[in-house]
Amino acid sequence: MPPPTAHRSWRSALSVYLRAPVLTMLFLGFSAGLPFLLVFSTLSAWLRSDGVEVAAIGFFAWIGILYSIKFFWAPVVDRLALPGLTRRLGQRRGWMLLAQAMIAAGLAGLSSLDPPNQLPLVALFALLVAFGSATQDISIDAFRIESAPEDLQAAMASTYIIGYRGGLIAAGAGALYLASLVSWHVAYLAMAALMAVGMVTVLVRPEPERQALGVQLIHEPRVRAFLRASRGRPAWLRRLGAWVIGAVVCPFTDFFGRHGLKALWLLAFVAVFRISDLAMASMANPLYIDLGFSLEAIANVTNVFGIAMSIGGGLMGGLLVARYGVGPILILGACATALTNLLFVALSLAGDSLPMLVVTIVGDNLSNGLASAVFIAFLSGLTSRAYTATQYALFSSLMTLPGKFLSGFGGLVVASHGYADFFLAASVLGLPAIALAIWVSRDRRLAPAPTTA
Repeated sequence: MPPPTAHRSWRSALSVYLRAPVLTMLFLGFSAGLPFLLVFSTLSAWLRSDGVEVAAIGFFAWIGILYSIKFFWAPVVDRLALPGLTRRLGQRRGWMLLAQAMIAAGLAGLSSLDPPNQLPLVALFALLVAFGSATQDISIDAFRIESAPEDLQAAMASTYIIGYRGGLIAAGAGALYLASLVSWHVAYLAMAALMAVGMVTVLVRPEPERQALGVQLIHEPRVRAFLRASRGRPAWLRRLGAWVIGAVVCPFTDFFGRHGLKALWLLAFVAVFRISDLAMASMANPLYIDLGFSLEAIANVTNVFGIAMSIGGGLMGGLLVARYGVGPILILGACATALTNLLFVALSLAGDSLPMLVVTIVGDNLSNGLASAVFIAFLSGLTSRAYTATQYALFSSLMTLPGKFLSGFGGLVVASHGYADFFLAASVLGLPAIALAIWVSRDRRLAPAPTTA
């Protein structure tokens, strides 16, 4: 009797990957992953190969701060109707299509520029791409949550990650190959054309059902209290106040209400967990180029092979979390992220050594994949289902903000102290994350142990 039940359970689990909402996330994941490298490591490779100074390239990492502050406009994406688009496509698909159009326009604009002579315009178009990409992320997260019941969310997240990695391969290895074979201008124009994958997906998939804004707001106790207290005031003022309270205030009060003063330490942990690898990201490709590696070698090792290792690290992280729980693997992820930066120190000292490059990329991507998987599981546990979009936008923004800010100074550190000292400092930045991971792992409410069958 037990074996047939187990067999049916496996078949049922695998069948969810054939559901339309799950497959949809494969293509939306590709659309989300495509622009990311095109304003970071791929763009830095273009700038460095065209002779732009590393100090200037380092400041381009600040473009990533847009991803880190997207929670500021997440309530607008969630609630504001777009003229024409929302009526025809719906709230989620309308915003996704607008964001994808911004990304395509920004990439097409970049393809027409000469970076050494038009650096301010490069920064402007890169900002447009990053803003569109961050806005698309907000819309896709909301679309995913609302498109299917909770039992499909894990499968949707998995296909989204696979699609996202595919977008990274296209924007990393694909763009580098095209740049090597033809030109950087053709590479970026081709990437703009690939945004059609997301646009077509938006047009062919239905808008998820969701409650009307008025129905959502009236269920909030704080909104009802405000409406009672504001009787007699202008109707537009009451509506605006109810919108601000329901969309902005309640998600934050819910989080602090559930965790109290501990919430501040949790936010600090979210902010520093990825700081070690994010702070060094802007100088990785300049290091490879300055060491003498060709664009083809960088594409082969750091993108195709590296992303495959990242997927492997993510699978490993998921298995380890299922076996040991979130807590111990948070510590492992924090330690691995900090320690693998020391491989970049060794690479900078070894010089043009392909075996050392391979070892560095294997270690870096395995650790990043593992750390990302366990941290997504941890953040999912922190997020309230009532405010998923806004709270997750807050967490994901805070996760990247400190590292992206520090990354902007990477070029200055490299120019004055060299690559070895820079990557050593990035490794040391991971120590607070290790300490806070140990604290979190000891709290069974924050990092529960795995259940045994």
